[in-house]
Amino acid sequence: MKTPLILVLAASVALTGCSTVRESRINPMNWFNSSREEARPELGETGAVEDHRPLVPQVTAMTIERTSSGAIVRAEAVMPSVGWWDAQLVPENFGRPQGGTLTFRFVAARPRQPVAAASEAARTISAVYALTQAQLDTTSDVVVVGEGNSRRARR
Repeated sequence: MKTPLILVLAASVALTGCSTVRESRINPMNWFNSSREEARPELGETGAVEDHRPLVPQVTAMTIERTSSGAIVRAEAVMPSVGWWDAQLVPENFGRPQGGTLTFRFVAARPRQPVAAASEAARTISAVYALTQAQLDTTSDVVVVGEGNSRRARR
């Protein structure tokens, strides 16, 4: 009779310890806060190739999701018309964090024949970027920049 009681007590002590882990930084679900909107920062270099795609008008959402090899940055924007394509998160500073901040430009190619009369869902585009564990080790902030705003997620 004493053995089951000891097991129940040990299990209850172990489960109460889980509530502290839930709030700690060792929990992978606590990696980055939800993103918040900010003013657009100054932009730096992206690479040797010139990119003629414009920045999206407004970054409406940004999330960072954990993967087995690092994380995925996902951003969304509502465009002025349907047909925007080739959306991409282009890393600044050649993908190296500056002062712990990794910055991306959210760009997309213009449509040849825009169709303005469409729902917001039809005009929403998204882009993703895979971060390696090495990039995450030196990153404390991730910023996605649009024309009118940016979104930031912090650890």
